[in-house]
Amino acid sequence: MYASDDNVIPFATTANKLPPQSIESEEAILGGILLDPAAIERVRDILKPHHFYISAHGRIYNAALRLNAQELPTDLLMITNYLADNSLLEIIGGRNKLASLVDRTVSAVNIDALAGLVVEKWKRRELGRLGSQAIELQHKSNEETPLEEAFSQLQDFIYELQRSSDTAGASHISDVIVDLFQDIEDRSQGKVLPGIPTGFYDLDAMTCGFNRNDLVIVAGRPAMGKSAFAAQIAFYLAKAYQFPVVVFSLEMSKLQIAMRALSGEAGIPSGYLKTGRISNKQWESLSQGIGTLSELPIYLDDRPDPSLSYIESECRKIMAQERRDLGLIVVDYLQLMDGNGGGNRNHEIEKLTRGLKRLAMKLQTPVMCLSQLSRAVENRNNKRPMLSDLRDSGGIEQDADKVIMLYRDEYYDTNTQDRGVAEIILAKNRDGATGTIQLLFDGHLTKFQNMVRSATLSGTPSQLAQSDWY
Repeated sequence: MYASDDNVIPFATTANKLPPQSIESEEAILGGILLDPAAIERVRDILKPHHFYISAHGRIYNAALRLNAQELPTDLLMITNYLADNSLLEIIGGRNKLASLVDRTVSAVNIDALAGLVVEKWKRRELGRLGSQAIELQHKSNEETPLEEAFSQLQDFIYELQRSSDTAGASHISDVIVDLFQDIEDRSQGKVLPGIPTGFYDLDAMTCGFNRNDLVIVAGRPAMGKSAFAAQIAFYLAKAYQFPVVVFSLEMSKLQIAMRALSGEAGIPSGYLKTGRISNKQWESLSQGIGTLSELPIYLDDRPDPSLSYIESECRKIMAQERRDLGLIVVDYLQLMDGNGGGNRNHEIEKLTRGLKRLAMKLQTPVMCLSQLSRAVENRNNKRPMLSDLRDSGGIEQDADKVIMLYRDEYYDTNTQDRGVAEIILAKNRDGATGTIQLLFDGHLTKFQNMVRSATLSGTPSQLAQSDWY
């Protein structure tokens, strides 16, 4: 009977079978909400109007959500009045439809389980839509949709189904405000982190951490420590919070990255590790460092010319393997990425930065991409970098949520009083203020360290730094 119902949400079926649905569960959920207005609090975060198979049921549930957002009861009278005021009462079947929902329902005791069932049926219907999309893609030529892009589209679809039940359509601002209030409350109670931390407390205080959809550009002239800075943040997240992180290094090999990390973790200069000149005392630290790093959810990829689709595909594989979201994606560095030709390098870089920003939003993971600066820096008396020094494209500045620039005065002046000090210049911060902080830089271990706030720059780097590498 429902197959011919105008209220059924249409989509492709197979072999004349009805698509997955549980109309009885939908009716029981709505009846439970009409009988017990408090019941909607138990399902509103997991069940959305588009999950219902019968569109009329989705409209009734949407009315309940609107009333709940206004802290109004969702009983039979209020729902009826809301639908009538919005010219929806007759569309959903009139007062008789609402009355029948109440008559068929005993209580709302099982509403949580029923909501989960309705969401599951919706996901199975979406899988059918995925099959239709795959069939459509297989008939397209490579010029219309390259095979790599077709796989990427299907991966997007599957991932969104796995990630969240709330993937479709626009959201009313009342839903967004409710979610925002809950997020603020969770942060105030310390249940969630305000942002993805870096481990550098002055930088975290300025940025409140990285947002999950941030594109962060780390820029500097060669030998300023960009790779070490980015890798250190990645390893910090893996060690302190067990966040899976992925480092795509287009310039350094996996062994070189691991060597730097082990040097910092064990406190042994990388020169000693390269030559194998390890003292008896250092062997113990080395073994402990290897043991610690081996347990961290860190993934290294040194493919020399990865495309955006390759990076996304690898990240999705790791997320599936870890069964959780990533904490950070590092790309080292932008100018070495495959821009798919086209001749105009500025346009290629713009396309890459736009793609990296989309990647951060798709995967809800901050992307930290390293970038070179132009040689114009070298021609100025004050060689501290500025946004205009970003090399190849204004698109870098435009697409980035945060731009961090590194500067070490000792690189240009060996007699400077700021030996061992690195300036971390937050040149762009879409969420707040910009400014400069100082970190200590240990060239022997190729690592950055927080400064003790009460210290003056009169001691050695080891006296001024925190004791931990991270």
